[in-house]
Amino acid sequence: MVKIAGVRFDKEGIVYFFRSDTIEVRKEDCCIVEEEDGEKLGTVVMGTMSAAKACIVEALPSIVRLATDTDRENFNKLQERERKAFDFCQKRILQRDLPMKLVKVKYINNGEKVIFYFRAEGRVDFRDLVKDLAQRFRVRIELKQIGVRDEAKVLQGFGPCGRPFCCASFLKEFCPISIRMAKKQNMILNPSKISGVCGKLMCCLSYENREE
Repeated sequence: MVKIAGVRFDKEGIVYFFRSDTIEVRKEDCCIVEEEDGEKLGTVVMGTMSAAKACIVEALPSIVRLATDTDRENFNKLQERERKAFDFCQKRILQRDLPMKLVKVKYINNGEKVIFYFRAEGRVDFRDLVKDLAQRFRVRIELKQIGVRDEAKVLQGFGPCGRPFCCASFLKEFCPISIRMAKKQNMILNPSKISGVCGKLMCCLSYENREE
């Protein structure tokens, strides 16, 4: 049996599974996991359990260790750097009158790279902005354009049902949604009733409309 545990990186975010063969973790433990973009601090929301189908979890990354006070301090410092980077970038966007909306800033690779997520209607020439950011922060800079659904996923929140956004709590990828799905469920075709906070048709319309 392979042991796994469920870890969440945001308070209402998606639960990701990691191998916990070498360490016993319990619910609400803070732990450090290793991913492609470096170490991350997360909270265990599903304690160590056995997975019968080992072949399914062989490729899962592992929990490295329980988080220390130093890990938590470094995590808090990184969050503070993200807040400052957001404020600086937002000011530069306004100063340069760029047609873009800054959504979120995220440091990865243990602070060696920073990603600025933004939304825009079309293509944006942000070369001068990148120069400003690189000169200020002295780390690798990436500006990543996202759509309205991705924005909702990044920012998180609650839907009209009162539950956290599906895209931010368990959906790992978006699937096509059509008005036909609402018609098949005899729903009132009022945009305010069948649209999510992002303005797109609600993802949950597809839950009872699986293609045969």
